[in-house]
Amino acid sequence: MKPQRGFTLLEMLVATTIMAVAVTGLLSGIAGATRNAARVRDHDRAVQLARLRMNELLVDFRLPRDLPVGDNFDPGLTGGLEAGWQARLTTFELPPVMVPGQLALDRIGLEVWWNSGGQRRSLTLEAFRPRVLKPEDTNPGAPR
Repeated sequence: MKPQRGFTLLEMLVATTIMAVAVTGLLSGIAGATRNAARVRDHDRAVQLARLRMNELLVDFRLPRDLPVGDNFDPGLTGGLEAGWQARLTTFELPPVMVPGQLALDRIGLEVWWNSGGQRRSLTLEAFRPRVLKPEDTNPGAPR
């Protein structure tokens, strides 16, 4: 009698089970990688928006001092991501003797927020810029 070739039913069931476990693990890994890629993409977009907004704030000398300002980003810039920002300009350092024409240092704090995966996320930047003191800066009681 010639030995039969092929697989038994038990061998087929074991092979199918092993393959199912491997495919399930692979699909789970792909789904996790896709979620992580979307989260990283949203974070990168928020970082770029924050850099853009901070550059604009650094050159805006009409920015009010000690008052928060903010707005939502244009959805065209965010790729449909709901995002916004809030900034505050404060005096960081003054010279020991305040005389018009001397330099002071201002701090701009910027928070950028966005909604990702049903959660509100945010990042914070800060930058510093010099400013020349004006007569109204050295005499706070003087009319502006």
